[in-house]
Amino acid sequence: MKIESLDAPELAEAVAESDDKLLEKFLDKGSLSKDDVSSGLRQAVIKRKLFPVFTGSALTEKGIPELLDGVINYLPNPFERNNVKVADPVKPEEKKDLSLLESAPFSAFVFKNIADPFVGQLTLLRVFSGTLTSASHFNNVTKKTKERIGQILLLQGKEQRPVEAATAGDIVAIAKLKETSVSDSLSNDKAQFLYDPITFPESAISASVKPKSREDEEKISDALHRLVAEDPTFKVSHDPQTKELIISGLGDLHLNVMVGRLKKRFNVAVEVGTPKVSYKETITKHAKVQGKFKRQSGGRGQYGDVWIEVQPLERGKGLEFVDKVVGGAIPRNFIPSVEKGVRQAALEGAVAGHPIEDIRITLYDGSYHDVDSSDMAFQIAGAMALRKAVQEAGPVLLEPVMDVEINIPEEFLGAISGDVNSRRGHVVGMEVKGKTQIVKAQAPLSEMFKYANDLRSITGGRGSYTMHFSHYAEVPHKISAPIVSHYQAHKKTTEEQ
Repeated sequence: MKIESLDAPELAEAVAESDDKLLEKFLDKGSLSKDDVSSGLRQAVIKRKLFPVFTGSALTEKGIPELLDGVINYLPNPFERNNVKVADPVKPEEKKDLSLLESAPFSAFVFKNIADPFVGQLTLLRVFSGTLTSASHFNNVTKKTKERIGQILLLQGKEQRPVEAATAGDIVAIAKLKETSVSDSLSNDKAQFLYDPITFPESAISASVKPKSREDEEKISDALHRLVAEDPTFKVSHDPQTKELIISGLGDLHLNVMVGRLKKRFNVAVEVGTPKVSYKETITKHAKVQGKFKRQSGGRGQYGDVWIEVQPLERGKGLEFVDKVVGGAIPRNFIPSVEKGVRQAALEGAVAGHPIEDIRITLYDGSYHDVDSSDMAFQIAGAMALRKAVQEAGPVLLEPVMDVEINIPEEFLGAISGDVNSRRGHVVGMEVKGKTQIVKAQAPLSEMFKYANDLRSITGGRGSYTMHFSHYAEVPHKISAPIVSHYQAHKKTTEEQ
């Protein structure tokens, strides 16, 4: 509800509904005085029955006085709010009320980290009870460690003002803590409490980043580590298959802000792109092939000869190597070499350069030379055999499929269902939560990289979603064919050079 003054009848009605005495007065007179609305609104906020929202712009300095007046007039001071539920670290399932008093044992909760260019990491905490003094110590109940502290700082804009102590209700910062991080519970030796950790939203969009110079390459790891420590919704990972550095956040704007911070605060410039998809290769039928490596160039040669059979396995089974060689066709000391060659070739792929999985490789025959056979020769023979076998066993590409949960207003249900289908996905279920529809779907990861922007466009910013890996599924031929052709062409060009 949009309210521009305390005289608004809608506000008076909402405030009256939160208090029996005010409701009786409102029904008798048909309205409430400004004083009644003001005091009633304050009590409704303290009881968490109404939640005021103030609009404004810090950039243009509009709405700031109104916001500050609202904080003073309508929000509770630390001792007016309801008691906080905390858990016993020995029995976390048991909850009890914590008294928000200066005289109670010290207890605090860490809610943010800031990477300060001058003092290093600043840890921000809210003191809920008791007192913490400078040059003392506290117990980190979450990590089960003890931390010594130096100066306690009160942050006022960019200014850091040292204070001797922090008491119940204070928000302060402490520099250079070794063990403490966001969502940790702090207490003293007298009594220990565990607060519920902060539940952060899942990352919705990812991008690949690549340093622009060698100098940036050396600094990027430390810079990203500091940004992750500051913002738990910002994630950094390294994809071992695509060799890409991946950053993830809540949306395009979030990632743009973090990339801007890399440049502004750490002087690290990066190129941002769309992540590569971690495809995999597998087979659809049996095949038996020979892999023979023979080379003679004067002196001792190289000789390795293997026969293997390949067959498909269920999704998620990985790669199995089975030794069924009998009669000494291949000496026992060369069997591990064949397996090593096979597994290395499986990592490099056979048709599109992606790892081969869900395949059983059975080594059942071969031959050797008393002088020319070697570990390396059998490694090469094993690799040649696998690549040849995959080509003959109906190779296909597999792609990661994601479980997607989309929260939207009911009126966008048709548009979202159609959009999911257009992304080669399908809806698997729906739930109703109040006026919100929860659409559960599955869709290929390759179609979901920019979904945060598209969902915002379809729903006018009113939709949200989370996404988790589900399984690997076969890529349709019309999509896999260009991927394979591009890899083969690139491979041919590289070999010719």
